[in-house]
Amino acid sequence: MTDSSRNILQIGDVLIAGRVLMAPMTGVTDLPFRLLASKLGAAYVATEMVASAELARGRPDVVRRAAVGGGLPLTVIQLVGRDPGAMAEGARMAEAAGADIIDLNFGCPAKEVTGAASGSALMRTPDLASRLIAAAVGAVSRPVTVKMRLGWDDDSRNAAWLAKRAEQLGVAAVTVHGRTRQQFYTGVADWDAVGEVKAAVGIPVIVNGDIITAGQAREALERSGADALMLGRGVYGRPWLAAHLDRALADGTELEEPGPEERLAIVAEHLRASVAFYDGPVGLKMFRKHLGWYVEQAPWPADPAERRAAKSRLCRLDDAEAVIRELKNLWLPLAHFGNSPVEFSPQLVEADAA
Repeated sequence: MTDSSRNILQIGDVLIAGRVLMAPMTGVTDLPFRLLASKLGAAYVATEMVASAELARGRPDVVRRAAVGGGLPLTVIQLVGRDPGAMAEGARMAEAAGADIIDLNFGCPAKEVTGAASGSALMRTPDLASRLIAAAVGAVSRPVTVKMRLGWDDDSRNAAWLAKRAEQLGVAAVTVHGRTRQQFYTGVADWDAVGEVKAAVGIPVIVNGDIITAGQAREALERSGADALMLGRGVYGRPWLAAHLDRALADGTELEEPGPEERLAIVAEHLRASVAFYDGPVGLKMFRKHLGWYVEQAPWPADPAERRAAKSRLCRLDDAEAVIRELKNLWLPLAHFGNSPVEFSPQLVEADAA
C-alpha cells in the first residue's frame, strides 16, 4: 500500500516514511553505510545480503553483515539461501535481532550465488522458491518481502507468476529489478515489464534498476505503476541520494548535490565510522571502495583525469585522518576558487547488488 500524497509506503504493519528505498548490496550497505544514509534522511536501507545457513551457524563475518544498531529508522535484513530449514532459522534470528522487515534474495546474479542454487537461480526452481518463502513466513511475525529479477532469461520471464505465488504464501511486498539474470547489469532495465508484476498482485511492488536522477525516478514509477522504487548502484559515493530523490518526488523539484564542506563532512563521518566498526586498518581497507566512489562522483577537480589521479593517490594512504586532510586540500580550494564544478553526470558501475 502506498500513499503518494504523503510519500508513505506501507509493507505489512510497517510504515516507511518515503518511497525511495536503498537496495541490499554486498560490500556496500554495511552498518556504517546504513547509519550514515539514515542520518542523511534515507527511510529504508537494507543490510548486505546475509547467507541464512551461515547466519544460523553463527559465522562471525556473516553475523557482522546482519549487524543492527541504534539510529536506524527501521531494520531490514536480507537473507539468501536454498535450504528451507536454514531460511526459517535465519528469519527467526533476524527477527530476534530486531528486524522490522525480512527480505529474501531471489535476484542476485553473481555466479558464486547462482552456482549454489540461490539468488536469481531460484527463479528457475519456483517450487523451491515457494518452499523458502513458506518457511520464512511461517517462522516469523514480521513482514517478509522478496527481491527478484524478471526471470532467468528472456525465454523464462516468470516474475509475475512468482510474485503472485509469493503473495499467496504471505509475502508483504516484492521488489523487481527490471532485468533477467542473464543480462546481469547490461542493457537497460525494463520498467514496463515490472508493470506486469504490479498488475498481477495486490501487495506493494517496488521497481529497481537504472534509477539515479529525479527524471528517471518519475519515469520508472509511471511506466511500472510501482508503489515505490529502489536504488542500487546509483548510491555509490552518494549516500544522500535516497533522501534527495524522495524530496524531489514529493515536491517536483530536481536533485540537489551537497556542497564541498557538507560532502567532506559526510566522507569523514563515514570513514571514521568504518574504522571504528572494523577495528582500525581493516576499516580503512574496507572503506577504500567508498572513497573511490566519493572521489569519482565529486565535481572537483573538474577534469576527470585529475579525479582519477586523486583517487589513486588517496586510496594508497594508510591513515584515515591523512585521507580526510588530503580530501580537504583537494576539494575545498577547487570548489571555491576558480575550478568551476561540473554538472553531475550519472555513471553506472558494475556491482554485486543483491
